Amino acid sequence: MSFYRNSIPHPNISEVKIIENKNSFPISWLNKQGYCEYGIFLENVRQIKTAPTKAMIRGVKEHLVLEEKFKEEAQPATFDEMVGSSKTAEVLSREFPVISTDYGIRGFIDEIWMTPDEFVIIDDKPGSIAYYSSINQVYGYCLAFKDMVNDKRRIVASLRERGTDNIFWASYFDEKAENAIIRLVNHMHDLISGNTPFNSTDNPNKCKKCRFNNICDKRV
Repeated sequence: MSFYRNSIPHPNISEVKIIENKNSFPISWLNKQGYCEYGIFLENVRQIKTAPTKAMIRGVKEHLVLEEKFKEEAQPATFDEMVGSSKTAEVLSREFPVISTDYGIRGFIDEIWMTPDEFVIIDDKPGSIAYYSSINQVYGYCLAFKDMVNDKRRIVASLRERGTDNIFWASYFDEKAENAIIRLVNHMHDLISGNTPFNSTDNPNKCKKCRFNNICDKRV
């Protein structure tokens, strides 16, 4: 991906890249952090490898099916071309890459609708419950997108039940949401830099479902 062309891997933390002399982490970490940020530590600092769960495998397959279906009818266009065209017509894109070097975040939006009035950013989830961790992830995509585009149109954050048209949660990405997600992003960078320790969940139900359960030294 051209956005990452000049990136280099972090020397100690997998999935973190150094872009323009600043750490950049995947926006999906904002979801993982809400579940248990210690899992991020185990996977990326200790670099413990585990087999993917059935849910992870199913999610990847469903994403690939949707992406291939979209590609059958999609017309190639640059970011600027899509934003420009959307001022007079609706534009849809999937697996839309976003990056903010200012905030040190990057990722792929599952689906984005660009309309003359607003940008609707959609993250697909396996269920229909708007967990705060899922909301944090889609807010992260909104933050990166807003940093990329010089446009005053409203940004709408949305969660959709994967494989359906059911958007079960949506909210404008307003100043309150933006400030909250910036605080969380800054917290993540404090974790990466070692200024703040990775904390574990205190919810035993999360521990039972975690793929690191058998090797985690913090499980409850």
